[in-house]
Amino acid sequence: MTARSPEEIRNLVLLSHNGAGKTSLAEIVLFTAGAISRLGRVDEGTTTSDYDPDEIKHRMSINLSMLPCEWQGRKLNILDTPGYADFVGEVKSGMRVVEGAVIVICAASGVEVGSEQVWSYCEEASLPRLIFVNKMDRENANFTKAVDEVQAKFSPKCLPLQLPIGAQDTFQGLVDLLAMKSYQGNPVQEAAIPAGLAEQAASFRMKLVEAIAETDDALLEKYLGGEELSSSELSIGLKKAVAEGKVVPILVGSALKNIGITYLMDAIGQYVPSPKERPEKAGERVIGPDPDAPLAALVFKVTADPYVGKLTYFRVFSGTLNSNTQVWNATHGAMERVGQLYMVRGKTQEAVAQVAAGDMGAVAKLSVTGVSDMLCSQDNPMKLTPIVFPEPVFSMAVHPKTKLDLDKLGNALTRLAEEDPTMHVRREADTNETIVSGLGETHLRVAVDKMQRKFGANVELSLPKVPYKETITTTTQAEYKHKKQTGGHGQYGHVLLELEPLPRASGLEFVDRVVGGAVPKNYIPAVEKGVYEAAQEGVLGGFPVVDVRVALFDGSFHPVDSSDICFKIAGAGAVKKGLAQAQPILLEPIMTIKVTVPGDFTGDIMSDLNTKRARVLGMIPSDGMNEIEAQVPLAEIQRYALDLRSLTQGRGTFTMQFSHYEPVPQHVAQKISEERQAAAKKA
Repeated sequence: MTARSPEEIRNLVLLSHNGAGKTSLAEIVLFTAGAISRLGRVDEGTTTSDYDPDEIKHRMSINLSMLPCEWQGRKLNILDTPGYADFVGEVKSGMRVVEGAVIVICAASGVEVGSEQVWSYCEEASLPRLIFVNKMDRENANFTKAVDEVQAKFSPKCLPLQLPIGAQDTFQGLVDLLAMKSYQGNPVQEAAIPAGLAEQAASFRMKLVEAIAETDDALLEKYLGGEELSSSELSIGLKKAVAEGKVVPILVGSALKNIGITYLMDAIGQYVPSPKERPEKAGERVIGPDPDAPLAALVFKVTADPYVGKLTYFRVFSGTLNSNTQVWNATHGAMERVGQLYMVRGKTQEAVAQVAAGDMGAVAKLSVTGVSDMLCSQDNPMKLTPIVFPEPVFSMAVHPKTKLDLDKLGNALTRLAEEDPTMHVRREADTNETIVSGLGETHLRVAVDKMQRKFGANVELSLPKVPYKETITTTTQAEYKHKKQTGGHGQYGHVLLELEPLPRASGLEFVDRVVGGAVPKNYIPAVEKGVYEAAQEGVLGGFPVVDVRVALFDGSFHPVDSSDICFKIAGAGAVKKGLAQAQPILLEPIMTIKVTVPGDFTGDIMSDLNTKRARVLGMIPSDGMNEIEAQVPLAEIQRYALDLRSLTQGRGTFTMQFSHYEPVPQHVAQKISEERQAAAKKA
């Protein structure tokens, strides 16, 4: 592939709701550009971008794919992204390293929730975009309805640049509203606009020309003066309007029928800004895409490739990255050895000598570099804005099936978390479980498939155990004497303890109040050890004991029979006795959640939270959305990511963080204790 200057490169991301046809669109673009010689199909698992076995199995995109091709003297770096909400991390990665987006809408389904979400991401990032109404050959395809939905749900600044000729099985071409000509047939023939579309075309063209004129004072003056704007003026004006986000052109076609594809590719080249037209910022500095300037590159994806090993994808914003050199990882403050560079298209890799400013590439086997890391020269370190990933909202416990799987589990989880910054792994000490967190159930199920396929680790998922704790509500004293007489030395340890409740989050305290040597100093650490060990398993359900002060205030010893182990046993026994006496209760973790939902769903969310023992703290309305803040027991919202998606048709989002522990209601506590005891008997 020919190396291109920054002016000749177009970096863009394909975005949509799942199933709108991004992958089929990417495939026909590659085929039309001559980058591939055979056209793959999603339902056959043969597309260039969906090459991963999990993608073929699920028939949907799961990973971000890099798909470069050349068209009309320009290089198009197309990033195909998943449309399913669980894989939004891949979308965020792709959006961070491009200058433009194409949002794909299905002509039959219209604007779906995933489309609304990616539109909002583009708005946040001020990313120039085009809209492509795909699947015009489908049953129920309706361009006018799709445009109405786009303008109502996105913005009135979304204006058709093209109109379809026919629909469903009669879809045969399109009308270009700037040129005011029609293009139809195979091979494509240029012709006059069909009579039935002339009036509609004139109306849409007027709105488009007016919107373009409003972006430039000179054009506006000419337009208001009644002068006709030339096609060149309109084209330049539209490019400026797209770059500034003032107009979002709507194009039309069918990826499967290969109608409208070349015009979309032309529009990408014409209206999506080049890297030169949309420079990057590093703090207060503006970095232009100069191949001779100091290096500034951002890593946006890492994969574990079965043949090459770890493959790191990067975008060069400034300078040139050469094969077989060293670069400075400014994020970790470490030097990184760079081997062979590649130009990647789907699963194929073409070795290249260098990747220059404005372009994207990949490199194998970097040791310290991860997603969102910054590569530059050590004498000119730069830090670009990192990729902002959503926090995980759904957690499962991971259980290896065999001892062999246990040995492989650690490495598999580490590698997966490296690949996917939206997946977090931690060890829950209180329940002794490995917890993996992600953006939804499908996200974690796919991760499990990957662990088995890539790393040979077979695991099962289950809902995590809730880390309950136990405490006491009254002060009590407990005595325990450990005494055994056998042949020779006997065993003797005798302690008196006082247990008193402490405020929440105080933990467990041990205090020595012994006077007069009733328990010799050298045995007190053993008593303390016994206390702490016994407090690991409370008397209600075997949960850790917290918020209790245990004071050793008396006891006795035997000059011959006493030992550390005897006093440890005595300390443990006294604690167990004291806990049972001091009106023990269960404590549960309470989470603070912030749920953001459209106003229409607020009532349903409130009702659902009430069934989950929630305390609603308040609600803040903003732009048709409501943010509800509540405190809810963790036990009630372990599957809340799934509940919320179901209740709001995928439009709701939430964040969750630990707040505090508080007593479990008596009827709930009784049920938990009974379940725990039943499980212990089975074990």
